Amino acid sequence: MIFDLKTALKYIILFLIGIGILYLAFRGQDLEKIWHEIKTANYFWVVVSAITVLIAHVLRALRWQMLYQSIHYKVSFWNAYHAVMIGYLANLALPRFGEIGRCSVIHKAEKVPMFASIGTVITERLFDVLMLFLTSLAMLIFQYDIVADFLYQTIYLNLVKKLSTINYLWLVGLGIIILLLIAIAIYFLRQKFSKKFLRIFVSLRQGFGSYSKLKRKGLFLTYTLGIWLFYSLSMYFAFSSIQATSGLHFNAAFTAIVFSGFAMAAPVQGGIGVFHWMVAQSLVLYSISFKDGLAYSTIIHSSQVLLILILGCLSLMLILFKKQSG
Repeated sequence: MIFDLKTALKYIILFLIGIGILYLAFRGQDLEKIWHEIKTANYFWVVVSAITVLIAHVLRALRWQMLYQSIHYKVSFWNAYHAVMIGYLANLALPRFGEIGRCSVIHKAEKVPMFASIGTVITERLFDVLMLFLTSLAMLIFQYDIVADFLYQTIYLNLVKKLSTINYLWLVGLGIIILLLIAIAIYFLRQKFSKKFLRIFVSLRQGFGSYSKLKRKGLFLTYTLGIWLFYSLSMYFAFSSIQATSGLHFNAAFTAIVFSGFAMAAPVQGGIGVFHWMVAQSLVLYSISFKDGLAYSTIIHSSQVLLILILGCLSLMLILFKKQSG
């Protein structure tokens, strides 16, 4: 019960942090004008944007299915798709819980060992991190003149300021204590649960090795590129939803997707607040007012959350119905 209370408090605090960031982002802005932009938006382009996000989700399910096939588990596309959508749905309530949640769906639906699934998810996420790194690098190379001032003023100077206040002796001491605690924990776990620990390790290693065993690595990489392309297209199509951003080109969508990628990495439910601030800030680089950037980010974030709520709940109902009928 204490663990449950602590967990609940942690997620409540994270949610409140997200709300706080959202408040700071909108503080001092003309909320009436932002609301007017949202009300008068061209929702045809919002729907088109949502469809491209859905295509990215489908590609993610296909890519994940490939990893299972490489380690000789037959996971159907629909179960992989439903698990992905249920995972996104879970992330809206509990950040990072969705990764475990979708593995649990596959475990129950396809009898795949839980830790083998976790290994495939970690492998998949490593490629997403690699793509975020590569897209960030491309943004720096091809749009350095646009993003350089933001990186220096907002990121570098703030980082230097924070680092100057850190007591490094305390930091080194804390790092040593953490490493010792991890080493002790691993030792006792191996002593007490050696056979179970070994089974978990074997399952995880099987999942980690899923990419190396792929027969069609080119297709896997194509799916990975496709996911990021359709995410970028969703940003680009949504530009046409409001007048202020309708003249932006694809390079602005590319920058926005990089900024949003870092925002979604924050341990906050659905990236609330962080997503809004980061995307709005990215559009400021292209002479869009922060107010209009907030209106745009609110529209695209709300449409994606609505998509997950509808399709995630539908997937959950279908999986539960299938389980009951089976």
